[in-house]
Amino acid sequence: MPPLSNDRLRSRTVVTALYGVTLGIFYLGATRSYHEIDSWTPIRLAMLVLFAPLLVKYAFQLVCVPFYTVKEAYARRRRDAGTPRVTVIVPAWNEEVGILRTVESILESDYPDIQLIVANDGSSDGTDALMRQRLCAFAADPLPGRMLTYLPLENGGKARALNRALRHATGDIIVTIDADSIAAPDAIAKIARRFDDPRVGTVAGNVIVANGRAPIALIQQLEYLYGFFFKRCDSLFASVYIVGGAAAAYRREVLDEVGGFDPTIITEDIEMSMRILAHGHKARYAADAIVYTEAPSDVRGLCNQRLRWKSGRLRTFLRHHRLFFGRGGEQSPYLRFFLLPMALYAEVLLLAEGLMFTIFTLYTVETNDYLPFISVILLLSSVVCIQVLCDPQSRFHRNILFLAPVSWALLFFTDVVELQALVRSLKRFLNRENVQWQEWDRVGLIGSQAAEDGLPMGKNAATTWSRVWLGDVSDTTMSRVSSRASQTGDRAFKLRSREVRSVPLPVDHPGWPKGGNTGSFELVPSRPLARELRRAP
Repeated sequence: MPPLSNDRLRSRTVVTALYGVTLGIFYLGATRSYHEIDSWTPIRLAMLVLFAPLLVKYAFQLVCVPFYTVKEAYARRRRDAGTPRVTVIVPAWNEEVGILRTVESILESDYPDIQLIVANDGSSDGTDALMRQRLCAFAADPLPGRMLTYLPLENGGKARALNRALRHATGDIIVTIDADSIAAPDAIAKIARRFDDPRVGTVAGNVIVANGRAPIALIQQLEYLYGFFFKRCDSLFASVYIVGGAAAAYRREVLDEVGGFDPTIITEDIEMSMRILAHGHKARYAADAIVYTEAPSDVRGLCNQRLRWKSGRLRTFLRHHRLFFGRGGEQSPYLRFFLLPMALYAEVLLLAEGLMFTIFTLYTVETNDYLPFISVILLLSSVVCIQVLCDPQSRFHRNILFLAPVSWALLFFTDVVELQALVRSLKRFLNRENVQWQEWDRVGLIGSQAAEDGLPMGKNAATTWSRVWLGDVSDTTMSRVSSRASQTGDRAFKLRSREVRSVPLPVDHPGWPKGGNTGSFELVPSRPLARELRRAP
């Protein structure tokens, strides 16, 4: 039996400690006798009233979720959206670790007609060298039904990179996938099918955290599973107001109608989905369209990510405030009077969550009334188990079943992270400060962990590194990836010089289109380039 990695060891230590705390709560509930204290009665009722709206919201969504499955099953029998051309846009900024895995997963999709656009937003690492070399390989060995476009841009932000890519898009459906993500082979096809209704303007895919070995990443795997599950209810009312850029799809004519992505809001994906809803279009969720992503694996990276999300979300709410309790229009009453107001109420309640949790703990200890605490634990455990069993990738999420009894503590940790993000966002808003894009350390979704966890490796995944030019890849990244590969024992991804096939083509090589380092270009099969690739040692 191979030794446990450091990430697994830390995760098991944390989970074991939380199991001890959970069992302790059950033990106290079984052995202590409840004694009522009159002074606590009004406080207990006040807390119940405060949390009642959110309890009603989750209860309603849980009741509605089964109807999503029924509706999708019925729609699947009569769905015939054809196979319109799909343009997949991958915005990239310093993504040398995972960009090739993302590209390969899209090129090897089951969908027959795909244009892939990689928009390099001024990366300072080896992303440009890797993409140019992949273009060379594509020119030598083009794939049917595929067009590959590469845009080396000056750094201007993700929204501007997406807008530049839209100018070169030829598809009727626009899909965005982050450069640290891997699309399942059938993901694009299943997203495209949801556009059978002409009223649908945007569709969200099912994003799964796939680097769930470190404790922080494991918590996010649970959080994503928990949050995306309730999108099924939102989709039932065509009111998915958060369509994350890691797996988002748009009807091209709708994008032309509402305008491009807004570079003034750092969460351009959330702003776009709410703008589409504000224009009267519908938003769906495709639970079976799976995209795997890499989440931050340390607390600092997670906190900075959530600061960006929270700040952008609040600014989006402010910009589209007319959607809250709006009269008339074509938006669903579920969106206007229930979903969005509840989302804003949850943010307000989050500010007082620390105080309320302290009061709730003191009440439990003083009165020995552990029943509410135990009820929350049992309820959350049951919901998480249902979510795992109902997810299209239930086998991938089987590790979450062991976390179900302690999910209450893990989700409370995510609330703490959200609280710090909310406080920092409000502070920056009052000081009129913008949130900058934060870069966090990535190792990529590589190695035997991916294969073991069931990620789509692809037929070219094991040979990707033998086809790329690593001359411009930073030493830090090579060291990090090599170290990661050594830990997982994956020989295919160990970076040894004798395993790397280098084809250093100059920019003015006849195989490259004219234009130098800047501007956009599309690579077409070139006989001189193909011959040189074959001769390369």
